[in-house]
Amino acid sequence: MIKGTTKNLGVMGWPIAHSLSPVLQNAAIEAAGLDYVYISLPVPPEKLKEAVAGLRAMQFAGWNVTIPHKQAIMAELDDVDEDARIIGAVNTVVNRDGHLTGYNTDCIGFMQPLAQHGFSPKGREVTLLGAGGAARAVIWGLLRAKAGRITLGVRNPVKAARLAEEFSPYGEIQVLHWEDGAFADHLAVTDLLVNTTPLGMYPHIEGMPPVDWAKLKKAALVYDIIYTPACTRFLSEAQAHGHAIINGEGMLAGQGAAAFALFTGVTPDLALMKHALREELAARQGQ
Repeated sequence: MIKGTTKNLGVMGWPIAHSLSPVLQNAAIEAAGLDYVYISLPVPPEKLKEAVAGLRAMQFAGWNVTIPHKQAIMAELDDVDEDARIIGAVNTVVNRDGHLTGYNTDCIGFMQPLAQHGFSPKGREVTLLGAGGAARAVIWGLLRAKAGRITLGVRNPVKAARLAEEFSPYGEIQVLHWEDGAFADHLAVTDLLVNTTPLGMYPHIEGMPPVDWAKLKKAALVYDIIYTPACTRFLSEAQAHGHAIINGEGMLAGQGAAAFALFTGVTPDLALMKHALREELAARQGQ
């Protein structure tokens, strides 16, 4: 029941109708018995400044931020948390008495499934496929966890080198072309292999980055941040070669749970959020 006392939350993006955040957040709100509601906020890029001013004026308690606003919104906020500043993107905004602070919970969301799996990146060799926007939060989460070395396997080493240089003050990062022999050889020492590219995402489920599974360290854990489909070709092939796997559902639910705690001060039921996510994904795929 929406009342005059109900506090408003939402997710802004363009487009936004596909977002799963309302499913996750409203399930958590209902379970916690809180007087909040969470809605989609379609905001075209040229209207971002006005939208932020409007949400501030309407006293929205907070909102999530997705493509294409994660970088641009930083200029419209009063403060930006250190993690978000280093990552260079905001995915969560909290309104405290008209003062807007930006956060990035993607790195928390990425790290949670690793901890649940019992994998500690500390001192370990980690290889990331891709060096786009999604990789930034992953890199920072791993660097904060004291990963031994991060290798970026990419198709554009020049572009990736700029990203590596940006994060180099915080840890060791190297860049290799993912079709070079040096990259295939490096897989032999990799403890964690992560796909941060959209290759293999629905509906283009046949795609995947190039990986020589015969070269990958036998004990390596394989992680794909994609959650549609639940088991990508990348994960399916990894599993067929005997590797433990993690998909992107936990990261999505984890970043949402961290945002929920920032909005409300309440720790949500993460298992319930994952359940709501799986049900919604199944319903959409059945359409």
